[in-house]
Amino acid sequence: MNKVTIIGAGLAGCEAAYQLSKRGVHVDLYDSKPHKLSPAHHSEKLCEIVCSNSFKANRVNSAAGLLKEEMRTLGSLLLRCADRCAVPAGGALAVDRALFSDMVTNAIMNDPHITYIPKELTAIPEEGVVIVATGPLTHEALAADIVSRYGKSLRFFDAAAPIVAAASIDREHAFFESRYGKGGAEDYLNCPMNKAEYEAFYEALVSAERAPVHEFDVMNPKVYEGCMPIEVMAQRGKDTVRFGPMKPVGLRDPRTGHRPWAVLQLRKENAAGTMYNLVGFQTNLKFGEQKRVFSMIPALHDAEFLRYGVMHRNTFIDSPRILNSDYSDKENKNRFFAGQLTGVEGYMESASSGLLCGINAARLLCGRATVTLPPTTMMGAMARYISDPFVTDFQPMGANFGILPELPNRPRDKAERGQAYADRALADLKRFMEENEIDSLS
Repeated sequence: MNKVTIIGAGLAGCEAAYQLSKRGVHVDLYDSKPHKLSPAHHSEKLCEIVCSNSFKANRVNSAAGLLKEEMRTLGSLLLRCADRCAVPAGGALAVDRALFSDMVTNAIMNDPHITYIPKELTAIPEEGVVIVATGPLTHEALAADIVSRYGKSLRFFDAAAPIVAAASIDREHAFFESRYGKGGAEDYLNCPMNKAEYEAFYEALVSAERAPVHEFDVMNPKVYEGCMPIEVMAQRGKDTVRFGPMKPVGLRDPRTGHRPWAVLQLRKENAAGTMYNLVGFQTNLKFGEQKRVFSMIPALHDAEFLRYGVMHRNTFIDSPRILNSDYSDKENKNRFFAGQLTGVEGYMESASSGLLCGINAARLLCGRATVTLPPTTMMGAMARYISDPFVTDFQPMGANFGILPELPNRPRDKAERGQAYADRALADLKRFMEENEIDSLS
């Protein structure tokens, strides 16, 4: 039967559905929305962005940028939508999250080959080709089914940053500037602090009351470093935050002519610039504590918080033991896993795994061999990492040059080195697509 069942209509599931549809395969796309939302979701739309609205660096000589360029080459729906609803963010690709979700939802709902079924599946179907893309917030029943089939699953906590109203930011205590002058002049709104202000803020932060975790999240909690809550980071030492998300390097306060002691950067949350998110301020503080502590930053002394930060569960399987490098189940080639459930970490990383699952599920239905992209590509390297049987203490992995094979003549300059990785990857990808008759179909 020329049909694939996809469980989960997030970034990975929607990208997989689109890739299958473009290859003439009908998709039954299941998701619990709008009848049941996870603790971190609020919208009924598909591909809701619940953490930062940044998809990380866009320049091709960066690891994240190379990943995006590979996805563009393969005809990614989500990258096309993201490019169309981008908001200024220096060298990063950040999106108006509401517009992004609208665009993806419209594309999926109006696709004649995709049937959206608003129903929670509590178990993986036994028949047919299935892609499981339920993400880091997989509902309890399906998570229990996955554990019953595969045994040990790992959990850690992911955290989102607050959003404030632009009009409520005190511009007398803020200035526009990108670090080292990179990007647009108004990509980041900087909120400087002097030493006394920062130390008072720090003491309040480390003593603030945190929100309780959900009862189903208390088993073996782990915090992933990439989304470390600001209050947890602060516990490591007084200067940890000042050398992390509040680092002042590359910035100069026009009021003093000097580098501030610490800086909170704000980034536009939407294209209209009416909302800003607190960059690097993922948190699990109680809402009242967030208002109290973060308002100690001079520019936010009267800030209107449109969304407070939240902390939520992130679940992923022991992929090196379970998955092949084409994202298929080692025990059942008709079953694929995609997205953060596999241990790829990041929005575009998740979407890229869905893209490959869609291509491979279509090839499987046509009686063709599934593929793993070359190890020199970012997508291929990530697929190999999450399926590497030598990885014993498996943890989520985002795009980075460290997982690529070393360059034969490695440039010493970082930018040149990144460009060399990118040139090699994109050349190998295009050659691989020709050899394996993979069309972007965009």
